[in-house]
Amino acid sequence: MNLTNKVPEKDVHDLFTRVAPHYDQMNNIISLGTQNGWRRKFLKELNVQPGDFALDLCCGTADITTALARKVGTSGNVIGLDFNQEMLDLADKKIREQGLQKEIQLKQGDAMHLPYNDNSFDIVTIGFGLRNVPDANQVLKEINRVLKPNEKIGILETSQPTNPIVRLGWKGYFKLFPSFAKLLRANVSDYQYLSNTTAEFVSAAKLTLMLENNNFKNVQVTKLNLGAGAIHIGIKKKIR
Repeated sequence: MNLTNKVPEKDVHDLFTRVAPHYDQMNNIISLGTQNGWRRKFLKELNVQPGDFALDLCCGTADITTALARKVGTSGNVIGLDFNQEMLDLADKKIREQGLQKEIQLKQGDAMHLPYNDNSFDIVTIGFGLRNVPDANQVLKEINRVLKPNEKIGILETSQPTNPIVRLGWKGYFKLFPSFAKLLRANVSDYQYLSNTTAEFVSAAKLTLMLENNNFKNVQVTKLNLGAGAIHIGIKKKIR
C-alpha cells in the first residue's frame, strides 16, 4: 500500500467521531466560508442527470449526497458511504429533515474496499475525503472498478495554490487552526491533523496524474479560491 495519509486509520476514525458535532462548521473554516459555493459549482460541473445511480464516498454529513439526490430525482438513487457511524447518524438526520429518505441509502463502509459489483454506478463522487484515506490511489482504483464505462468520477478537495504569494498566505492561515479549535471548544490536536492533511495533500496536477494512472481520461480541473481547492472530473475509460 502506497500511503498518501500516514496517520493510522483507527486514529482518523476516532478523530471524526470527536469532530462530528462540529464537522459542518469545520468545513466552513477550512474553505474560508466558501464550501457551499464550491459544492454548488461541483454539482453544476458534474451535470448529474435524472435517473442516475450515484455513489457518494466519504459522505460525512451528506451535503453532497442530498444535493445529488435532488439532481437524480425519484427515478434515480444515491448511496452515501462513510466509515464513521457518528457521521452517518448526522447524515441520516439531515436526510430526514429534507424528506429524501426514498432517494438515499446510507452505508457504513471502507472507500478502499467498496462492497459493490463492477460497473454499477453512473457517477461516483468524493468530497473533502480523499486526503483522509490511507491510500488515495486504492480509492481511485475502486471507484474505477464500480463505475460503468464512460461514466464520471467527481472529486471536490482542498488543493495547493501555485502562486508563491497565495501559497505563503495559505500556509500562514493554517497556523490559526488551534485558535479555531479553542473557539469551538474542540480538541486542538484534531484540528492540527485536519490542517496538516489539507496543507500536505497533493496538488491539482498530481491528482490529475493519479486519475490518469487509474484508468480515467479527459480529466477536467477547476481551481477554487486561487487554488486553495479544486474540482476534478474524469471519465472511466472503456476497456476494449
